[in-house]
Amino acid sequence: MTSPPATLPKAVCALIDRAAEPEFASWRRQIVRLGGCTNPIHLVGNATVIDASTGEALFSYSSDVYGGRLLTACGNRRATVCPTCARVYQADTYQLIRAGLIGGKNVGEKVGEHPRVFATLTAPGFGPVHTRRERDGRVRACRPRKSGNSCSHGSPAGCHSRHADDDPRLGEPLCPRRYDYAGAVLWQAHSGRLWHRFALELCREIGRRVGLSRSEFAETLRLSYAKVAEYQRRGLVHFHAVICLDGPEGPNSTPPGWATTALLSDAVRRAVGKVRLTAPGREVIGARALRFGEQVDVRPISAFGAGERLTSAAVAGYIAKCATKGAESAGAVEGRIHGARDLVMLPVRAHVLRMIGTCWWLGCLPDFEPLGLRRWAHMLGYGGHFSTKSRRYSTTLTALRQALAEHRAEEQRTALGIDARPTVAVGQWRYAGRGYSPEAALLAASVREGGGRHGT
Repeated sequence: MTSPPATLPKAVCALIDRAAEPEFASWRRQIVRLGGCTNPIHLVGNATVIDASTGEALFSYSSDVYGGRLLTACGNRRATVCPTCARVYQADTYQLIRAGLIGGKNVGEKVGEHPRVFATLTAPGFGPVHTRRERDGRVRACRPRKSGNSCSHGSPAGCHSRHADDDPRLGEPLCPRRYDYAGAVLWQAHSGRLWHRFALELCREIGRRVGLSRSEFAETLRLSYAKVAEYQRRGLVHFHAVICLDGPEGPNSTPPGWATTALLSDAVRRAVGKVRLTAPGREVIGARALRFGEQVDVRPISAFGAGERLTSAAVAGYIAKCATKGAESAGAVEGRIHGARDLVMLPVRAHVLRMIGTCWWLGCLPDFEPLGLRRWAHMLGYGGHFSTKSRRYSTTLTALRQALAEHRAEEQRTALGIDARPTVAVGQWRYAGRGYSPEAALLAASVREGGGRHGT
C-alpha cells in the first residue's frame, strides 16, 4: 500500500495506516459501538464464557482482539462533557420518570390515577440581579426605577434595559457590594437538607389536614418524588420535582380516596413556607435563616393534555433534559479547583468568580469546614446530587441498565448459537487509561456527527 500524501493531517494519515492493519475491522467496530463517546475508558484483560452446567469453555475474548485495549463508554451524564453518554442518561431518566407517572418497568398502569403534581422550588433573593421579564409576549424593562436612583454604594437602583436571552448581564447583581454572597453560598450548601426538611414537612402537613398521626400516615399513604436540580443564571439551583401520593406499599398500591391532587397542591405550597434552617457561623458572618424562595410553582400532571395540566410525557422529558446539565449552565467551570492561585485564571464572569471566591473564603473557616465548600467551589457551593428520587418511586437507573445489559447479552448468545445453554462469564479486567488516539478521535467524531448510538 502506498503512503498517504504528506499534505494530509496527521490524524488522517494515522487512520489510513491503521486501515492496513489486520485488526482494523474489530478496532473500528468497537469505536463505532461507543456511538461517539468523547472520553472512553480503556480496559486490558480477558474473559471466558463457560457453560454453567458442564463447565465447558464455550469461547474466549480479550483486549488483544481490539488492538490491545477494550474501550467502554465513559457514562458521564453532562452534555457539555460527553453528548453521547448524556443522551443515554437522558433516555434512562425519561423512562424512570415516565414509569412513575403512567406505569411500566414493573409499575402498574393504575399509578396514572394517583394524585401527582409538578413542583418548582426556587432559591430566595440575595440581592437584585439583572433578569429578563416577559408579559403578554413582550419583553419588559428589567427593574424599572426612577432615573437617578442609586443604592448606598452608588450603583443604579434599577435597570431599564430589555435584556435579550444571550445578554451577558443576566444573573449579574445590580450592585455586587450589596449582594449577600455568603448567604447565597450557604443556601446552596444546605439546599439538599432544605429539600429533605420539605419532604418531611409535606407529610406532616397532609397528616394534619386529614387528622393522621405520623405512624398512621405511614400505614395509609406514601409520599414519592423524583427531582432534579437546575442552575439559574444567578448561579443558584432550583428544584423541579414530580411529587406523588401512592398507597402504603408504593406505586402499585392505591391511595385512599381523600388523597386528591388539590389536597397535594395546597399542602406543597403550605409546606414550602414552613421550612427553615439556621446556617452555621453566626458569630463569624452573622445570622442566616435559610429557606426556599417565595416563587413556588405547582401544577397538576395528567396522562394527556387537559387545560392547564402538564402531560406526563412533557414532565418526564423536561426533567430528563435538566438532568444532563451542570453548573456550567450558570457559567461555572467543570473541574474542581485545587488551589487559590487557580482562581486568577478561571474563565468565568465576575458574579460567578465572587461566588467561587466566597466558597474558598468560607471553606477555610472552622465553622464551615463540615460543608466542604472548597471541594464544591466549582459547583458554587452545591454538593448534592443533580437527580434523586425517593426509594419507591418507580424503578431505578441500575435496574434499567441491568435490563439493557441482559438484553444485549441475550442477543450475543443468540448470535453465537448458545442461547439455550446457561452461561457465566469469568475474566479479569483492569483500568488502562482513557481517551482516544488522534486517528480514533477522528473516527469517533464522524460517528458522533452521524448521530451514532451505543451499539451492542
